[in-house]
Amino acid sequence: MITVDLHRLNLPAGSRILDIGCGSGRHVAAAYALERATVVGADPNINDLCQARARLCFHDQCGAHGNGRWALTAADITRLPFDDGAFDLVICSEVLEHIPDHHRAMGEIIRVLKPGGPLVVSVPRCWPETLCWTLSRAYRHMPGGHVRIYNARQLTRQIEARGVRHWRTHFAHSLHSPYWWLKCLLGIDRDPLAPVRLYHRFLTWDIMQRPAWTRALDRWLNPLLGKSVVLYFRKPALASSSAKESPCTARPMIRT
Repeated sequence: MITVDLHRLNLPAGSRILDIGCGSGRHVAAAYALERATVVGADPNINDLCQARARLCFHDQCGAHGNGRWALTAADITRLPFDDGAFDLVICSEVLEHIPDHHRAMGEIIRVLKPGGPLVVSVPRCWPETLCWTLSRAYRHMPGGHVRIYNARQLTRQIEARGVRHWRTHFAHSLHSPYWWLKCLLGIDRDPLAPVRLYHRFLTWDIMQRPAWTRALDRWLNPLLGKSVVLYFRKPALASSSAKESPCTARPMIRT
């Protein structure tokens, strides 16, 4: 389930990419398929990093990569262990809604981004998320869950205030919204009832098989029902970038 449209970014071969809050590695693996990319997945959850490692190793075995490199590390988004301007692209997908100090997190993901590079941030969309909070108190107070609901315009302004420029928005995963509404309505802290199990089975089949008709349906419904809002930004390039060495080549990627 890929949220970020990597191909729209037109990254050059050999790009350095950070997926912060990488989870089980879905975006790390997608970025690893780009030509000669160096991809770093960072997450504080060791179990998620183990799943990401297994996913990337599978891509190595089956040749589903772009002849690049990958690395995984445990990291806190509010204190990233990377130098300024270390990455050509930073992905922060479905992370900020979990972070109490999200302002510091925003500053960090912009700090490690190379001048001129794109930043992609996705969060749950306001109205589908609000419905989940309304239907289920357990969802609102789930340990490690969402601590806030974002308004896309307000979030865009908050991120732009840190010196990047917003240039694109789209919505994603419309077919997943009804699944979470069902879970919240029928009891998120209970064993899944038949409607939830059946819908989960459908989503799993859709992710694995990707039939054309569900892809078309998802695209058609995304503007209305999309569960996630995806925001694209770009960090301004240095005015004298042609005369100076790039920060991502002038210093090591990871601090020691």
